[in-house]
Amino acid sequence: MIALPRSPGFRLDGRSALVTGAGRGIGLAAAAALAEAGAHVTLAARTASEVETAAAAIVAAGGTAAPLVLDVQDIAAARAAIVAAGPFAILVNNAGTNRPKPFTEVTDEDYDAVLDLNLKAAFFVAQAVAQGMIAAASGGSIIHMGSQMGHVGGERRSLYCASKWALEGLSKAMALDLAAHGIRSNTIAPTFIDTPMTRPFFEDTTFRASVLAKIKLGRLGTVEDLMGAIVYLASPASALVTGTSLVVDGGWTAD
Repeated sequence: MIALPRSPGFRLDGRSALVTGAGRGIGLAAAAALAEAGAHVTLAARTASEVETAAAAIVAAGGTAAPLVLDVQDIAAARAAIVAAGPFAILVNNAGTNRPKPFTEVTDEDYDAVLDLNLKAAFFVAQAVAQGMIAAASGGSIIHMGSQMGHVGGERRSLYCASKWALEGLSKAMALDLAAHGIRSNTIAPTFIDTPMTRPFFEDTTFRASVLAKIKLGRLGTVEDLMGAIVYLASPASALVTGTSLVVDGGWTAD
């Protein structure tokens, strides 16, 4: 008889997770996936009713979850709230926004709205969580919600591409700085996902057709398409994975 290798597994029992932008869309799916795998999940967002309802739904489904009303752009308040609620073993750094416009029409207000949330807030949320991980000497996994637009360009996406390419660089640098503490940093890079934020864009049939022409698998992504990737990067199954991007794009970037 030979001793067969055993999978490290995908369970997250006993681990505490923070998900930002967790009231709906990708953030809600991330929280549900982590809770289903056994993690205690703190759902953070600005809208109390959304995270309270989402956390209650997770509890009703047999998971453990708590809401946290939090504006990640208020750096000092966010840091204090994360310290009070933590430490966390897992972060899904998901809060984000987009303002699609031709490059020549982007205003400085547009720039601040997108970069302050997608990059600055993400940076300092990750920093606060990582500091808690280091103090707890627990290691951990930090997952940034990037985009395929952090790997390619896109029309009317200059701000979004700038923020998501920057997030890729940030994650790689974090991976190097945090490796000695057993903390991993990675991104998930989805294609266009059907969510409340993106749905209005797809009412434009020309835009929808142009997107579907580039997704080789021929359909928009769903939040369920990301749940496995989130659990994988949070779990012991990805223990040697850091400083990289898991691209979930239906083949968009393959050519």
